[in-house]
Amino acid sequence: MKKIKAGIIGAGFISAYHIDALRRIGFAEVEAITDANCEIAKAKADNYGISKCYREIDELIEDPQILVVHNCTPNHMHLSINEKIIKAGKHLFSEKPLAKSVTETAKILELLKHYPDTVAGVNFNYRMNPLVQDLKHKIAAGELGKIHLVHGSYLQDWLLFDTDYNWRLEPEFAGESRAVADIGSHWMDTAQTVMGSRIVEVCADTATALPVRKKPVKEIETFAVSKDAEYEEKAINTEDYAGVLVKFENGTPGVFYCSQVSAGRKCYLNIEVDGAKTSYYWNQETPDAMWKGNRDTNNEQVMRNPNLVASGVKQYTSLPAGHPEGWNDGFRNNIFAFYSFIADGKKPGKDACDFATCEDGHYIMRLTEAIIKSGKEQRWVRVEEV
Repeated sequence: MKKIKAGIIGAGFISAYHIDALRRIGFAEVEAITDANCEIAKAKADNYGISKCYREIDELIEDPQILVVHNCTPNHMHLSINEKIIKAGKHLFSEKPLAKSVTETAKILELLKHYPDTVAGVNFNYRMNPLVQDLKHKIAAGELGKIHLVHGSYLQDWLLFDTDYNWRLEPEFAGESRAVADIGSHWMDTAQTVMGSRIVEVCADTATALPVRKKPVKEIETFAVSKDAEYEEKAINTEDYAGVLVKFENGTPGVFYCSQVSAGRKCYLNIEVDGAKTSYYWNQETPDAMWKGNRDTNNEQVMRNPNLVASGVKQYTSLPAGHPEGWNDGFRNNIFAFYSFIADGKKPGKDACDFATCEDGHYIMRLTEAIIKSGKEQRWVRVEEV
């Protein structure tokens, strides 16, 4: 098989994991990289042996060798760059969010109507953990019985201190929402994936724990800790926390909460689905096993086992049981699903896919804005309102 060549726009924190995943799937390779900071892009190109390092985004997009372009830039650049990629006839793999507002994501969907053969995906990677995929199949097969409740959380502590700072705190770069858009969106995508049903209504409470933060004079990378003594005080008006009641289209109720100020929680995404027969709980910090809750027998810990997962999951797990697969493996699976769709000649809108499409990305942004609207107005909000 001829390798599919990719280009990476944005050489920050997340780009390294795109590069790693592309190398692991075996039938793709990174042809070029670019970044607004040429020195960072050149360093990444040298570190990973990438042959081309462009100074301008347009140069990379116009490279005739490149078939797929990954957008790894900050949120405020997603609309313009994603539009350029689509108009150039390239396949698009965008970091989430697809763009920073519903108005912007709708523009991308409208543009894609004119490019029906363009494969376009969004990097909601948690849905591609093998046990998340397996839980999806278990629910669809009726193994849990009628679903009574879905609940969980996504907690982090990387913005706990007033000296913690990142571009995500500034709405002009990140958008109107922060905790919900940045991490709550992952929980919602994971929940919708396993349920096979969309969230259609929300009721939220949001809070900003630190209304003033100290912004370092020198820019720092995501999750890095600043030791810079020089800073300026900045007013913060995006949420540190959100608690959300949800209703799924199939009638199932649920609840989740997300926070970026929960000390000790690093990447604590967890979800529990409670059915009439049994319950299943999965936590991405211990991603190689699920807890199974029983009423009349002992509870169980279910280890990932490639020999026992549903047939549709086998392509997403390879290590023998007891050899843990984790975050980077789910990330790899997402890239694998996207590139396999292209390699197999499948068509958007006609063939089913496991990765998140731009339609999914748009819907998650609608949910995000519905949650912010609900928090402000203190009432239930239907997604159709935004």
